[in-house]
Amino acid sequence: MGGLMKLVMATHAGMTAGEFTHMVKNWLETARHPRFNCPYPDLVFQPMLELLAYLRANGFKTFIVSGGGVDFMRVFSQHAYGIPPEQVVGSSIKTKLEMRDGQPGIVRLPEIDFIDDKEGKPIGIHKFIGRRPIAAFGNSDGDLQMLEWTAAGNGRTLCMLVHHTDAKREWAYDRNSHVGRLDKALGEAATRGWTVVDMARDWKTIYPAR
Repeated sequence: MGGLMKLVMATHAGMTAGEFTHMVKNWLETARHPRFNCPYPDLVFQPMLELLAYLRANGFKTFIVSGGGVDFMRVFSQHAYGIPPEQVVGSSIKTKLEMRDGQPGIVRLPEIDFIDDKEGKPIGIHKFIGRRPIAAFGNSDGDLQMLEWTAAGNGRTLCMLVHHTDAKREWAYDRNSHVGRLDKALGEAATRGWTVVDMARDWKTIYPAR
């Protein structure tokens, strides 16, 4: 994640927040996934959408807490997940206020501000949300500390992992993957009694109908 953030810093430093948002919107509208041949926002998980809708219908407030870049995710979070930009917590780079053409703008700097991954996730939740979750959902070791912190709260809690086991409809990876590794968290789930969802076995549908 640190390496990815450095790449983003090198390629997008000097842009205003508005310019970056415009670039992301253009990419989301034109880029297509090489395997599924559809826009990337179409590849959200149908069970995740159903869960979010169920939680909100029953009085819960839902958030995205991701290691990905917060300014990138906020562009599509409302459309894809029904989660407004202010309820997205993610990794960020430093910015500054700068006058351009007589108008103030937020300018992106080539410096990491915050990495919202692993131990950074509970810190990000505390810093930007200010309340401990009572339910948390993840799919990699990068979510382990967030799940542990949620489980340590008072009262009833729900911690859940999605295990990517469906190579045919999506992908299959876990303990030995270089990206999105699910190893330690999978072991902790068995020890702590967290719910593990087996994608191939438990999900009738992966992606929304297109």
